[in-house]
Amino acid sequence: MAASVLIGPPVQAEPLPESLRPTLADTHQRHQTPQQKWLMRQWRQRMDGHLADFISAPTERRKLLTRVYQEASLARLPPELVLALIQVESGFDTQAVSSAGAVGLMQIMPFWIEELGLPMDDLTNPTRNLRYGCTILAHYLAVEQGDFTRALARYNGSLGKTWYPERVLRTWHDHWR
Repeated sequence: MAASVLIGPPVQAEPLPESLRPTLADTHQRHQTPQQKWLMRQWRQRMDGHLADFISAPTERRKLLTRVYQEASLARLPPELVLALIQVESGFDTQAVSSAGAVGLMQIMPFWIEELGLPMDDLTNPTRNLRYGCTILAHYLAVEQGDFTRALARYNGSLGKTWYPERVLRTWHDHWR
């Protein structure tokens, strides 16, 4: 699947509240209770067959599903929504680069490194890319007071249009629920 194409002028980062910076900087796994680990394993098992359409290697699927679950949970996002966004944005290609310069699974624009991260951050690294993408989407969801359509439009740089959010939400509903 091709990476999404941004039409129009380059999008500039909206300033993030200082409270989100520690979320991105904290790369250590949160301590998980046995119940949380069990829930993650159950979710991963349910999603594995769906992801097999995109990633054939079982070990790679398991690693990615674990990362998605952890990062989405940390950002308080539905992990299935994150999977839908990745499917639409990059088709699960960690090396994807859009014509606008967005990179990796969640198609992060490089200007976010200056806004959120460290100069040495590699946006093709799935763990870092997921951390950025989930942090950014969570921020936009907070800005839009829980409105997934508007938050996804902001994420894509198409606020005011619904084609992109509709595509992600349809993918979420049809493939990941």
